[in-house]
Amino acid sequence: MLLQQSLQKGTEVRAAIGATHDNARLRLASQAARVVVLDWQVAEERIHWDGATDILPFPLSNGHPQAFLDAVTRTGRDALAMLLDDKSPYSSQFELNLEVASALGAVGLTFAGTRVPDSEGRTERVIGLLRESTEKQREMQRLTYLATRDELTGHLNRNALRTELQLAISRAKEESRHCAFLVASIDRLAMINDGYGFDAGEEVIVGVGERLAKSLRASDIIGRTAGNKFGVILKNCRENEIAVVAARLKRAVRDHAIDTRSGKVSATTSVGAVWLPLAAATSQEAMLRAEQALERARANGRDGFAVYAESPQRDTARLRQMSIADEVTQALKDNRLRLAYQPIVSAGSRKPVHYECLLRMLRPDGQEISAGHFVPAAEQMGIVHLVDRFALETAVAQMAHHGELSLGVNVSGTAAQDPVWLQRFVEHVRDNRDVAERLVVELTETASLHQFEENARFVSQLRELGVKVAIDDFGAGYTSFRNLQIMHVDVVKIDGSYIKDLSLNPQNQVFVRTLTELAKNLGMRVVAEWVGSEEDAALLEGFGVDYFQGFYFGEPLLEPSWSKD
Repeated sequence: MLLQQSLQKGTEVRAAIGATHDNARLRLASQAARVVVLDWQVAEERIHWDGATDILPFPLSNGHPQAFLDAVTRTGRDALAMLLDDKSPYSSQFELNLEVASALGAVGLTFAGTRVPDSEGRTERVIGLLRESTEKQREMQRLTYLATRDELTGHLNRNALRTELQLAISRAKEESRHCAFLVASIDRLAMINDGYGFDAGEEVIVGVGERLAKSLRASDIIGRTAGNKFGVILKNCRENEIAVVAARLKRAVRDHAIDTRSGKVSATTSVGAVWLPLAAATSQEAMLRAEQALERARANGRDGFAVYAESPQRDTARLRQMSIADEVTQALKDNRLRLAYQPIVSAGSRKPVHYECLLRMLRPDGQEISAGHFVPAAEQMGIVHLVDRFALETAVAQMAHHGELSLGVNVSGTAAQDPVWLQRFVEHVRDNRDVAERLVVELTETASLHQFEENARFVSQLRELGVKVAIDDFGAGYTSFRNLQIMHVDVVKIDGSYIKDLSLNPQNQVFVRTLTELAKNLGMRVVAEWVGSEEDAALLEGFGVDYFQGFYFGEPLLEPSWSKD
Protein backbone atom coordinates (compact mmCIF):
# COMPACT_ATOMS: atom_id res chain seq x y z
CA MET A 1 0.00 0.00 0.00
CA LEU A 2 2.81 2.45 0.98
CA LEU A 3 4.73 1.54 -2.17
CA GLN A 4 1.65 2.17 -4.28
CA GLN A 5 1.15 5.58 -2.61
CA SER A 6 4.80 6.49 -3.18
CA LEU A 7 4.52 5.58 -6.86
CA GLN A 8 1.34 7.58 -7.17
CA LYS A 9 2.93 10.63 -5.52
CA GLY A 10 5.96 10.28 -7.79
CA THR A 11 3.69 10.21 -10.83
CA GLU A 12 1.91 13.33 -9.64
CA VAL A 13 5.20 15.19 -9.10
CA ARG A 14 6.46 14.22 -12.56
CA ALA A 15 3.21 15.37 -14.09
CA ALA A 16 3.39 18.67 -12.22
CA ILE A 17 6.94 19.31 -13.41
CA GLY A 18 5.99 18.56 -16.98
CA ALA A 19 3.00 20.83 -16.86
CA THR A 20 4.48 23.84 -15.06
CA HIS A 21 7.21 26.39 -15.79
CA ASP A 22 10.78 26.70 -14.52
CA ASN A 23 9.80 28.39 -11.23
CA ALA A 24 7.96 25.28 -10.06
CA ARG A 25 10.95 23.08 -10.87
CA LEU A 26 13.28 25.40 -8.99
CA ARG A 27 10.90 25.45 -6.00
CA LEU A 28 10.86 21.66 -5.82
CA ALA A 29 14.64 21.49 -6.10
CA SER A 30 15.24 24.12 -3.39
CA GLN A 31 12.82 22.41 -1.02
CA ALA A 32 14.55 19.08 -1.52
CA ALA A 33 17.96 20.68 -0.97
CA ARG A 34 16.72 22.43 2.19
CA VAL A 35 17.67 25.88 0.90
CA VAL A 36 15.68 29.12 0.92
CA VAL A 37 15.37 31.29 -2.18
CA LEU A 38 15.54 35.01 -1.34
CA ASP A 39 14.60 37.79 -3.77
CA TRP A 40 15.20 41.11 -1.99
CA GLN A 41 13.71 44.06 -3.87
CA VAL A 42 15.54 46.84 -2.09
CA ALA A 43 13.70 49.93 -3.37
CA GLU A 44 10.32 48.36 -2.58
CA GLU A 45 11.55 47.15 0.85
CA ARG A 46 10.21 43.69 0.22
CA ILE A 47 11.66 40.19 0.28
CA HIS A 48 10.05 37.33 -1.60
CA TRP A 49 10.82 34.02 0.11
CA ASP A 50 10.56 30.59 -1.49
CA GLY A 51 11.89 27.06 -1.07
CA ALA A 52 12.48 25.40 2.32
CA THR A 53 11.41 28.44 4.37
CA ASP A 54 10.71 26.28 7.41
CA ILE A 55 14.44 26.27 8.24
CA LEU A 56 14.32 30.01 9.07
CA PRO A 57 13.72 30.81 12.77
CA PHE A 58 11.94 34.15 12.18
CA PRO A 59 8.54 35.25 10.72
CA LEU A 60 8.17 35.78 6.96
CA SER A 61 4.47 36.71 6.82
CA ASN A 62 4.63 40.26 5.48
CA GLY A 63 7.86 39.92 3.48
CA HIS A 64 9.30 43.09 5.03
CA PRO A 65 13.13 43.00 5.33
CA GLN A 66 13.04 44.29 8.91
CA ALA A 67 12.01 40.89 10.32
CA PHE A 68 15.08 39.39 8.66
CA LEU A 69 17.41 42.20 9.81
CA ASP A 70 16.09 42.08 13.39
CA ALA A 71 16.83 38.36 13.59
CA VAL A 72 20.42 38.62 12.32
CA THR A 73 23.16 39.42 14.85
CA ARG A 74 25.06 42.72 14.74
CA THR A 75 27.99 41.41 12.72
CA GLY A 76 25.62 39.99 10.11
CA ARG A 77 23.62 43.22 9.89
CA ASP A 78 26.84 45.17 9.30
CA ALA A 79 27.81 42.78 6.48
CA LEU A 80 24.35 43.11 4.88
CA ALA A 81 24.50 46.92 5.20
CA MET A 82 27.85 46.97 3.34
CA LEU A 83 26.30 44.85 0.59
CA LEU A 84 23.27 47.13 0.24
CA ASP A 85 25.38 50.31 0.37
CA ASP A 86 27.64 49.16 -2.46
CA LYS A 87 27.68 51.75 -5.27
CA SER A 88 29.35 49.63 -7.96
CA PRO A 89 27.58 49.79 -11.37
CA TYR A 90 28.37 46.11 -11.96
CA SER A 91 26.56 43.02 -10.74
CA SER A 92 28.60 41.01 -8.24
CA GLN A 93 28.42 37.67 -6.48
CA PHE A 94 28.86 37.31 -2.73
CA GLU A 95 28.80 34.82 0.13
CA LEU A 96 28.11 35.83 3.74
CA ASN A 97 28.07 33.79 6.95
CA LEU A 98 25.22 35.03 9.14
CA GLU A 99 24.05 34.11 12.61
CA VAL A 100 20.37 34.27 13.58
CA ALA A 101 18.99 34.17 17.12
CA SER A 102 16.39 31.52 17.93
CA ALA A 103 14.70 30.08 21.01
CA LEU A 104 17.05 27.07 20.81
CA GLY A 105 20.21 29.13 20.39
CA ALA A 106 22.08 30.70 17.51
CA VAL A 107 21.49 29.31 14.01
CA GLY A 108 24.18 29.71 11.35
CA LEU A 109 23.10 30.60 7.80
CA THR A 110 25.20 30.88 4.65
CA PHE A 111 23.82 33.53 2.26
CA ALA A 112 25.17 33.25 -1.30
CA GLY A 113 23.84 35.22 -4.23
CA THR A 114 24.10 38.11 -6.67
CA ARG A 115 23.80 41.86 -6.13
CA VAL A 116 22.04 43.64 -8.98
CA PRO A 117 22.57 47.44 -9.30
CA ASP A 118 20.28 49.98 -10.92
CA SER A 119 21.36 52.42 -13.63
CA GLU A 120 22.99 54.67 -11.02
CA GLY A 121 24.92 51.89 -9.28
CA ARG A 122 22.64 51.64 -6.24
CA THR A 123 21.65 48.16 -5.11
CA GLU A 124 18.29 47.44 -6.69
CA ARG A 125 17.94 43.75 -5.98
CA VAL A 126 19.68 40.97 -4.08
CA ILE A 127 18.88 37.45 -5.21
CA GLY A 128 20.35 34.38 -3.56
CA LEU A 129 20.07 31.26 -1.48
CA LEU A 130 20.14 30.75 2.29
CA ARG A 131 21.21 27.42 3.70
CA GLU A 132 21.51 26.33 7.32
CA SER A 133 25.22 25.92 8.22
CA THR A 134 25.29 25.95 12.02
CA GLU A 135 27.58 22.94 12.41
CA LYS A 136 29.97 24.11 9.71
CA GLN A 137 30.26 27.58 11.25
CA ARG A 138 30.73 26.14 14.72
CA GLU A 139 33.49 23.89 13.42
CA MET A 140 35.19 26.87 11.79
CA GLN A 141 34.88 28.81 15.04
CA ARG A 142 36.30 25.84 16.94
CA LEU A 143 39.26 25.56 14.58
CA THR A 144 39.89 29.30 14.79
CA TYR A 145 39.74 29.08 18.58
CA LEU A 146 42.13 26.13 18.71
CA ALA A 147 44.57 27.91 16.40
CA THR A 148 45.02 30.65 18.99
CA ARG A 149 44.26 28.91 22.30
CA ASP A 150 46.08 26.52 24.56
CA GLU A 151 44.16 23.25 24.63
CA LEU A 152 44.52 22.63 28.38
CA THR A 153 43.97 26.08 29.93
CA GLY A 154 41.98 27.95 27.29
CA HIS A 155 44.40 30.91 27.46
CA LEU A 156 46.22 32.17 24.38
CA ASN A 157 48.88 29.82 23.03
CA ARG A 158 52.48 30.87 22.52
CA ASN A 159 52.08 32.03 18.90
CA ALA A 160 48.94 34.07 19.61
CA LEU A 161 50.53 35.64 22.71
CA ARG A 162 53.61 36.54 20.70
CA THR A 163 51.41 38.32 18.13
CA GLU A 164 49.66 40.28 20.90
CA LEU A 165 53.02 41.14 22.45
CA GLN A 166 54.31 42.57 19.16
CA LEU A 167 51.16 44.72 18.89
CA ALA A 168 51.64 45.94 22.47
CA ILE A 169 55.28 46.88 21.80
CA SER A 170 54.39 48.68 18.56
CA ARG A 171 51.59 50.67 20.20
CA ALA A 172 53.81 51.57 23.15
CA LYS A 173 56.37 53.00 20.71
CA GLU A 174 53.71 54.93 18.76
CA GLU A 175 52.15 56.38 21.92
CA SER A 176 55.47 57.04 23.75
CA ARG A 177 54.55 54.89 26.74
CA HIS A 178 55.74 51.61 28.27
CA CYS A 179 54.53 48.07 28.68
CA ALA A 180 56.01 44.89 30.18
CA PHE A 181 56.17 41.17 29.58
CA LEU A 182 56.35 38.66 32.44
CA VAL A 183 56.93 34.91 32.44
CA ALA A 184 55.55 33.01 35.45
CA SER A 185 56.82 29.46 35.91
CA ILE A 186 55.25 26.89 38.23
CA ASP A 187 58.01 25.79 40.61
CA ARG A 188 58.88 22.08 40.80
CA LEU A 189 55.93 20.87 38.76
CA ALA A 190 57.74 17.56 38.25
CA MET A 191 57.60 16.94 42.03
CA ILE A 192 53.85 17.63 41.99
CA ASN A 193 53.45 15.13 39.15
CA ASP A 194 55.50 12.55 41.06
CA GLY A 195 53.60 13.06 44.32
CA TYR A 196 50.04 13.42 43.05
CA GLY A 197 50.03 12.08 39.49
CA PHE A 198 50.03 13.82 36.11
CA ASP A 199 46.23 14.42 36.23
CA ALA A 200 46.71 16.51 39.37
CA GLY A 201 49.65 18.22 37.67
CA GLU A 202 47.37 19.31 34.83
CA GLU A 203 44.79 20.56 37.34
CA VAL A 204 47.52 22.60 39.02
CA ILE A 205 48.49 24.15 35.66
CA VAL A 206 44.84 25.07 35.02
CA GLY A 207 44.43 26.40 38.58
CA VAL A 208 47.56 28.53 38.42
CA GLY A 209 46.46 29.95 35.06
CA GLU A 210 43.06 30.89 36.50
CA ARG A 211 44.61 32.61 39.53
CA LEU A 212 47.06 34.55 37.44
CA ALA A 213 44.29 35.68 35.07
CA LYS A 214 42.07 36.87 37.94
CA SER A 215 44.96 38.94 39.33
CA LEU A 216 45.33 40.98 36.13
CA ARG A 217 43.59 44.08 34.84
CA ALA A 218 41.03 43.75 32.05
CA SER A 219 43.49 45.29 29.60
CA ASP A 220 46.29 42.81 30.40
CA ILE A 221 46.72 39.59 28.44
CA ILE A 222 47.74 36.09 29.56
CA GLY A 223 48.82 33.04 27.59
CA ARG A 224 50.55 29.71 28.14
CA THR A 225 54.05 29.70 26.64
CA ALA A 226 55.27 26.23 27.66
CA GLY A 227 54.34 23.25 29.85
CA ASN A 228 54.69 25.00 33.21
CA LYS A 229 54.95 28.62 32.05
CA PHE A 230 52.53 31.49 31.49
CA GLY A 231 53.28 34.77 29.75
CA VAL A 232 51.63 38.01 30.83
CA ILE A 233 51.46 41.27 28.85
CA LEU A 234 51.01 44.43 30.92
CA LYS A 235 49.86 46.90 28.28
CA ASN A 236 50.49 50.11 30.22
CA CYS A 237 53.06 49.81 32.95
CA ARG A 238 55.61 52.00 34.72
CA GLU A 239 58.90 50.36 35.62
CA ASN A 240 58.30 50.38 39.37
CA GLU A 241 54.93 48.64 38.86
CA ILE A 242 56.49 45.46 37.48
CA ALA A 243 57.62 44.23 40.90
CA VAL A 244 54.21 45.09 42.39
CA VAL A 245 52.38 43.05 39.74
CA ALA A 246 54.85 40.15 40.05
CA ALA A 247 54.33 40.06 43.83
CA ARG A 248 50.56 40.03 43.33
CA LEU A 249 50.79 37.15 40.85
CA LYS A 250 53.03 35.08 43.11
CA ARG A 251 50.80 35.75 46.12
CA ALA A 252 47.68 34.67 44.20
CA VAL A 253 49.25 31.26 43.61
CA ARG A 254 51.09 30.84 46.92
CA ASP A 255 48.47 31.87 49.46
CA HIS A 256 45.86 29.16 48.85
CA ALA A 257 46.25 25.50 47.91
CA ILE A 258 44.73 24.32 44.63
CA ASP A 259 41.91 21.77 44.77
CA THR A 260 42.55 18.67 42.66
CA ARG A 261 40.94 15.25 42.54
CA SER A 262 43.99 13.97 44.41
CA GLY A 263 43.58 16.53 47.18
CA LYS A 264 44.78 20.05 47.88
CA VAL A 265 48.13 20.90 46.27
CA SER A 266 50.29 23.86 47.26
CA ALA A 267 52.19 25.60 44.48
CA THR A 268 54.47 28.58 44.01
CA THR A 269 55.66 30.49 40.96
CA SER A 270 58.83 32.28 39.96
CA VAL A 271 58.56 35.33 37.71
CA GLY A 272 60.93 36.88 35.18
CA ALA A 273 60.11 40.24 33.59
CA VAL A 274 61.27 42.68 30.95
CA TRP A 275 60.33 46.37 30.60
CA LEU A 276 59.37 47.41 27.09
CA PRO A 277 60.16 48.78 24.61
CA LEU A 278 63.46 49.95 26.13
CA ALA A 279 64.82 46.44 26.81
CA ALA A 280 63.51 44.75 23.65
CA ALA A 281 62.31 46.00 20.27
CA THR A 282 60.43 42.86 19.16
CA SER A 283 58.27 40.17 20.71
CA GLN A 284 60.99 37.60 20.04
CA GLU A 285 63.55 39.62 21.99
CA ALA A 286 61.03 40.30 24.77
CA MET A 287 60.24 36.61 25.25
CA LEU A 288 63.94 35.76 25.18
CA ARG A 289 64.85 38.34 27.81
CA ALA A 290 61.93 37.51 30.09
CA GLU A 291 63.13 33.87 30.01
CA GLN A 292 66.63 35.01 30.96
CA ALA A 293 65.21 36.95 33.88
CA LEU A 294 63.20 33.87 34.89
CA GLU A 295 66.38 31.78 34.95
CA ARG A 296 67.88 34.27 37.43
CA ALA A 297 64.70 34.22 39.52
CA ARG A 298 64.69 30.42 39.70
CA ALA A 299 68.40 30.31 40.59
CA ASN A 300 67.49 31.78 43.96
CA GLY A 301 65.04 28.97 44.74
CA ARG A 302 61.24 28.91 44.74
CA ASP A 303 58.95 31.94 44.57
CA GLY A 304 61.64 34.15 43.02
CA PHE A 305 61.49 37.31 40.92
CA ALA A 306 63.96 39.07 38.62
CA VAL A 307 63.90 41.75 35.92
CA TYR A 308 65.99 41.45 32.80
CA ALA A 309 69.51 42.88 32.99
CA GLU A 310 71.48 43.35 29.77
CA SER A 311 74.08 40.71 28.78
CA PRO A 312 75.03 40.91 25.06
CA GLN A 313 76.80 37.54 24.94
CA ARG A 314 73.88 35.70 26.51
CA ASP A 315 71.39 37.56 24.32
CA THR A 316 73.19 36.52 21.16
CA ALA A 317 73.19 32.85 22.13
CA ARG A 318 69.54 32.93 23.15
CA LEU A 319 68.47 34.77 19.98
CA ARG A 320 70.18 32.08 17.94
CA GLN A 321 68.27 29.41 19.85
CA MET A 322 64.97 31.19 19.25
CA SER A 323 65.79 31.61 15.57
CA ILE A 324 66.50 27.88 15.24
CA ALA A 325 63.31 27.03 17.17
CA ASP A 326 61.29 29.25 14.82
CA GLU A 327 62.92 27.48 11.87
CA VAL A 328 61.94 24.09 13.31
CA THR A 329 58.34 25.24 13.85
CA GLN A 330 58.13 26.45 10.25
CA ALA A 331 59.69 23.22 9.00
CA LEU A 332 56.95 21.26 10.78
CA LYS A 333 54.29 23.42 9.12
CA ASP A 334 55.94 23.07 5.69
CA ASN A 335 56.44 19.31 6.01
CA ARG A 336 60.23 19.76 5.88
CA LEU A 337 60.97 17.68 8.97
CA ARG A 338 62.02 14.17 7.99
CA LEU A 339 63.23 10.90 9.46
CA ALA A 340 66.44 9.30 8.25
CA TYR A 341 66.72 5.57 8.87
CA GLN A 342 70.00 3.94 9.92
CA PRO A 343 70.21 0.14 9.96
CA ILE A 344 71.08 -1.80 13.11
CA VAL A 345 72.50 -5.14 11.98
CA SER A 346 72.78 -8.52 13.65
CA ALA A 347 76.35 -9.32 14.72
CA GLY A 348 75.95 -12.85 13.40
CA SER A 349 74.30 -12.31 10.02
CA ARG A 350 75.37 -8.70 9.42
CA LYS A 351 71.83 -8.08 8.11
CA PRO A 352 69.50 -5.30 9.35
CA VAL A 353 67.11 -6.31 12.13
CA HIS A 354 65.65 -2.85 12.62
CA TYR A 355 66.35 0.82 11.89
CA GLU A 356 66.84 3.81 14.16
CA CYS A 357 64.83 6.90 13.20
CA LEU A 358 67.05 9.98 13.19
CA LEU A 359 65.59 13.47 12.79
CA ARG A 360 66.56 15.64 9.85
CA MET A 361 65.39 19.12 8.84
CA LEU A 362 65.34 20.20 5.21
CA ARG A 363 65.90 23.89 4.64
CA PRO A 364 63.95 25.58 1.81
CA ASP A 365 67.06 25.34 -0.39
CA GLY A 366 67.16 21.55 0.14
CA GLN A 367 70.07 21.53 2.62
CA GLU A 368 69.78 18.63 5.07
CA ILE A 369 70.36 19.52 8.74
CA SER A 370 71.06 16.81 11.34
CA ALA A 371 69.29 16.65 14.70
CA GLY A 372 72.32 17.83 16.68
CA HIS A 373 72.02 21.27 15.08
CA PHE A 374 68.38 21.92 16.05
CA VAL A 375 67.13 19.57 18.77
CA PRO A 376 69.05 21.32 21.63
CA ALA A 377 67.46 24.65 20.65
CA ALA A 378 64.05 22.97 20.40
CA GLU A 379 64.56 21.64 23.94
CA GLN A 380 65.57 25.04 25.29
CA MET A 381 62.62 26.80 23.65
CA GLY A 382 60.05 24.23 24.81
CA ILE A 383 58.99 22.85 21.41
CA VAL A 384 60.86 19.53 21.42
CA HIS A 385 57.61 17.75 22.32
CA LEU A 386 56.30 18.65 18.86
CA VAL A 387 59.42 17.20 17.27
CA ASP A 388 59.27 13.99 19.31
CA ARG A 389 55.57 13.62 18.52
CA PHE A 390 56.32 13.98 14.80
CA ALA A 391 58.98 11.25 15.04
CA LEU A 392 56.65 8.84 16.87
CA GLU A 393 53.69 9.39 14.55
CA THR A 394 55.84 9.09 11.43
CA ALA A 395 57.50 5.89 12.66
CA VAL A 396 54.15 4.33 13.58
CA ALA A 397 52.74 5.23 10.15
CA GLN A 398 55.76 3.67 8.40
CA MET A 399 55.42 0.43 10.38
CA ALA A 400 51.70 0.30 9.64
CA HIS A 401 52.52 0.59 5.92
CA HIS A 402 55.43 -1.88 5.96
CA GLY A 403 54.24 -4.96 7.81
CA GLU A 404 57.65 -6.45 8.69
CA LEU A 405 59.48 -3.22 9.51
CA SER A 406 60.87 -2.57 13.01
CA LEU A 407 61.87 0.98 13.98
CA GLY A 408 63.50 2.69 16.94
CA VAL A 409 62.47 6.21 18.02
CA ASN A 410 64.20 8.48 20.50
CA VAL A 411 62.63 10.33 23.41
CA SER A 412 64.50 13.58 24.03
CA GLY A 413 65.84 14.41 27.46
CA THR A 414 63.34 17.24 28.01
CA ALA A 415 60.35 15.12 27.01
CA ALA A 416 61.56 12.31 29.28
CA GLN A 417 61.13 14.70 32.23
CA ASP A 418 57.50 15.54 31.38
CA PRO A 419 55.14 12.90 32.80
CA VAL A 420 52.14 14.31 30.89
CA TRP A 421 53.94 14.00 27.58
CA LEU A 422 55.18 10.49 28.42
CA GLN A 423 51.60 9.41 29.12
CA ARG A 424 50.42 10.79 25.78
CA PHE A 425 53.25 8.90 24.10
CA VAL A 426 52.00 5.68 25.71
CA GLU A 427 48.41 6.46 24.65
CA HIS A 428 49.44 6.90 21.02
CA VAL A 429 51.24 3.55 21.08
CA ARG A 430 48.20 1.97 22.74
CA ASP A 431 46.03 3.31 19.92
CA ASN A 432 48.35 1.54 17.46
CA ARG A 433 48.93 -1.75 19.26
CA ASP A 434 49.29 -3.67 16.02
CA VAL A 435 52.76 -2.15 15.52
CA ALA A 436 53.83 -2.00 19.19
CA GLU A 437 55.87 -5.21 19.11
CA ARG A 438 57.97 -3.79 16.24
CA LEU A 439 58.72 -0.52 18.05
CA VAL A 440 61.90 0.20 20.02
CA VAL A 441 61.87 3.30 22.23
CA GLU A 442 65.27 4.77 23.10
CA LEU A 443 65.87 6.81 26.27
CA THR A 444 69.24 8.46 26.89
CA GLU A 445 71.06 7.26 29.98
CA THR A 446 71.29 10.73 31.54
CA ALA A 447 67.63 11.64 30.87
CA SER A 448 66.37 8.43 32.43
CA LEU A 449 68.09 9.32 35.70
CA HIS A 450 66.45 12.73 36.17
CA GLN A 451 62.92 11.36 36.59
CA PHE A 452 63.80 7.79 37.48
CA GLU A 453 60.48 6.68 38.96
CA GLU A 454 58.43 8.34 36.22
CA ASN A 455 60.61 6.81 33.53
CA ALA A 456 60.38 3.42 35.21
CA ARG A 457 56.57 3.64 34.97
CA PHE A 458 56.89 4.78 31.35
CA VAL A 459 59.08 1.78 30.51
CA SER A 460 56.72 -0.58 32.32
CA GLN A 461 53.67 0.69 30.39
CA LEU A 462 55.50 0.37 27.06
CA ARG A 463 56.70 -3.15 27.78
CA GLU A 464 53.14 -4.18 28.71
CA LEU A 465 52.18 -3.16 25.17
CA GLY A 466 55.00 -5.24 23.69
CA VAL A 467 57.36 -2.33 23.00
CA LYS A 468 61.09 -2.89 23.49
CA VAL A 469 62.99 -0.22 25.43
CA ALA A 470 66.63 0.69 24.97
CA ILE A 471 68.99 2.90 26.98
CA ASP A 472 71.00 4.97 24.50
CA ASP A 473 74.55 6.32 24.98
CA PHE A 474 75.16 3.84 27.80
CA GLY A 475 78.45 4.43 29.59
CA ALA A 476 78.37 8.20 29.04
CA GLY A 477 76.38 8.86 32.22
CA TYR A 478 76.11 7.34 35.67
CA THR A 479 73.32 4.82 35.46
CA SER A 480 73.97 1.75 37.57
CA PHE A 481 73.10 -1.72 36.33
CA ARG A 482 70.80 -1.96 39.30
CA ASN A 483 68.78 0.97 37.94
CA LEU A 484 68.61 -0.73 34.55
CA GLN A 485 67.41 -3.90 36.24
CA ILE A 486 64.70 -1.99 38.11
CA MET A 487 63.58 -0.31 34.85
CA HIS A 488 63.50 -3.69 33.04
CA VAL A 489 64.98 -2.32 29.83
CA ASP A 490 65.49 -4.74 26.93
CA VAL A 491 68.54 -3.23 25.25
CA VAL A 492 71.58 -1.13 26.13
CA LYS A 493 73.38 0.82 23.42
CA ILE A 494 77.04 1.36 24.33
CA ASP A 495 78.09 4.96 23.71
CA GLY A 496 79.95 5.35 20.44
CA SER A 497 82.85 7.22 22.04
CA TYR A 498 83.98 3.87 23.53
CA ILE A 499 83.50 1.98 20.25
CA LYS A 500 85.25 4.31 17.79
CA ASP A 501 88.63 2.79 16.78
CA LEU A 502 88.11 0.11 19.44
CA SER A 503 90.78 -2.18 17.97
CA LEU A 504 93.37 0.55 18.66
CA ASN A 505 92.36 1.21 22.28
CA PRO A 506 93.00 -1.61 24.79
CA GLN A 507 91.50 0.33 27.73
CA ASN A 508 88.19 0.80 25.93
CA GLN A 509 88.25 -2.88 25.00
CA VAL A 510 88.28 -3.83 28.70
CA PHE A 511 85.49 -1.36 29.47
CA VAL A 512 83.27 -2.49 26.58
CA ARG A 513 83.80 -6.18 27.36
CA THR A 514 82.84 -5.58 31.01
CA LEU A 515 79.70 -3.62 30.11
CA THR A 516 78.67 -6.31 27.63
CA GLU A 517 79.13 -9.17 30.10
CA LEU A 518 77.16 -7.38 32.81
CA ALA A 519 74.33 -6.56 30.42
CA LYS A 520 74.17 -10.14 29.12
CA ASN A 521 74.07 -11.48 32.67
CA LEU A 522 71.00 -9.31 33.28
CA GLY A 523 69.31 -10.65 30.14
CA MET A 524 69.76 -7.48 28.07
CA ARG A 525 70.70 -7.24 24.43
CA VAL A 526 73.67 -5.04 23.54
CA VAL A 527 74.09 -2.65 20.61
CA ALA A 528 77.45 -1.09 19.79
CA GLU A 529 77.24 2.36 18.19
CA TRP A 530 79.73 3.99 15.79
CA VAL A 531 81.14 0.70 14.54
CA GLY A 532 83.53 1.81 11.80
CA SER A 533 85.56 -1.19 10.65
CA GLU A 534 85.56 -4.95 10.27
CA GLU A 535 88.31 -5.17 12.91
CA ASP A 536 86.13 -3.40 15.48
CA ALA A 537 83.11 -5.52 14.52
CA ALA A 538 85.08 -8.75 14.98
CA LEU A 539 86.23 -7.69 18.45
CA LEU A 540 82.70 -6.73 19.48
CA GLU A 541 81.23 -9.96 18.20
CA GLY A 542 83.81 -11.81 20.28
CA PHE A 543 82.73 -9.83 23.38
CA GLY A 544 79.15 -11.02 22.84
CA VAL A 545 77.66 -7.78 21.40
CA ASP A 546 74.39 -8.60 19.64
CA TYR A 547 74.00 -5.74 17.16
CA PHE A 548 76.13 -3.17 15.33
CA GLN A 549 75.27 0.35 14.26
CA GLY A 550 77.53 2.68 12.34
CA PHE A 551 78.41 4.11 8.94
CA TYR A 552 80.39 0.96 8.15
CA PHE A 553 77.09 -0.94 8.00
CA GLY A 554 74.91 1.83 6.62
CA GLU A 555 74.43 5.58 6.76
CA PRO A 556 71.10 7.18 7.78
CA LEU A 557 68.98 7.53 4.62
CA LEU A 558 65.84 9.58 4.03
CA GLU A 559 64.68 7.04 1.45
CA PRO A 560 66.04 3.56 2.23
CA SER A 561 65.29 0.75 -0.23
CA TRP A 562 62.37 -0.64 1.80
CA SER A 563 60.57 2.74 1.70
CA LYS A 564 60.15 2.42 -2.07
CA ASP A 565 58.22 -0.86 -1.85
